[in-house]
Amino acid sequence: MQTPLTLAELNTKVKSTLEEQLEPSYWVIAEIGSMQVAQRGHAYLELVEKQDEQITAKLRANIWAYTYRVVSGWFQSVTGSPLQAGLKVLVHGVVTYHEVYGLSLNIKDIDPNFTLGERARQRMEVLQKLEADGVLEMNQELALPLVPQRIAVVSSATAAGYEDFMEQITHNGYGYRVHTQLFRAVMQGDQATESIIGALHEVHNAPRPFDAVVIIRGGGSQLDLDCFDTYELAATVAQFPLPVITGIGHERDETIVDMVAHTRMKTPTAVAEFLIQGLRAFEENVLLLEERLQQYTQRYVNEQSLSLSLLSQRIGAAS
Repeated sequence: MQTPLTLAELNTKVKSTLEEQLEPSYWVIAEIGSMQVAQRGHAYLELVEKQDEQITAKLRANIWAYTYRVVSGWFQSVTGSPLQAGLKVLVHGVVTYHEVYGLSLNIKDIDPNFTLGERARQRMEVLQKLEADGVLEMNQELALPLVPQRIAVVSSATAAGYEDFMEQITHNGYGYRVHTQLFRAVMQGDQATESIIGALHEVHNAPRPFDAVVIIRGGGSQLDLDCFDTYELAATVAQFPLPVITGIGHERDETIVDMVAHTRMKTPTAVAEFLIQGLRAFEENVLLLEERLQQYTQRYVNEQSLSLSLLSQRIGAAS
């Protein structure tokens, strides 16, 4: 029988073995499962790996305050979003083992370009799946009514983009009245996809039908738009039975929801202007037709009057 070890002795052996066998540092691909920043500026993370949404590996990690300030600042400047749970990252760190706290990874650096590249790969997979399902252009094939006057608005009541949209619609320079109804939704974060889909279901089940649906929100960082790149939301929008107009408020980046929607505008204000200009174009066409009808009618009356006059002259000459 081996000589028994105390727990401290066993942990010391584990620590020394790891220090002897492991490389000085490693680049590791993982998802940030959770993350907290302490008052002193240290960041504490839980890194996870998933397969079919099931966690297959997990490891505690930390970033000391000075490193965190440098790394997180650089990450945000490149990606446009802060480090946060849910992101897939490529981190460079040192594996450490503490006799009390166990195994962890002390992160020294994070490659922001990997996160952007991973996002692009996921977007491509979603687009390919939508195309394989045959729904990529379904919403774009719907006809937008000539005079869309009942508009369902999917947005947050407190979003600046919603206020901009309503201001433009309500105080348009032509006196047009457009009926709008807000269907509240969370427009970013983990709950956004489910919330927006829920709002669209409410629109579909509304007692009175709408002419079109508008999905709007204010501007945000590139990674704040991730919910608009999910297959679930994009497929719902693509197959929605009403034309969907998006104004997600980001001028540079086109989301997958933008791609499958009937019409994509850059901002909520641009969506309102698009609707108003559509009404204006319809009114101008009606006025033009009215003018042409008046001209045609007047010409017809003149021609018939002349014919009657000539006929009257012939009758007089014959008698």
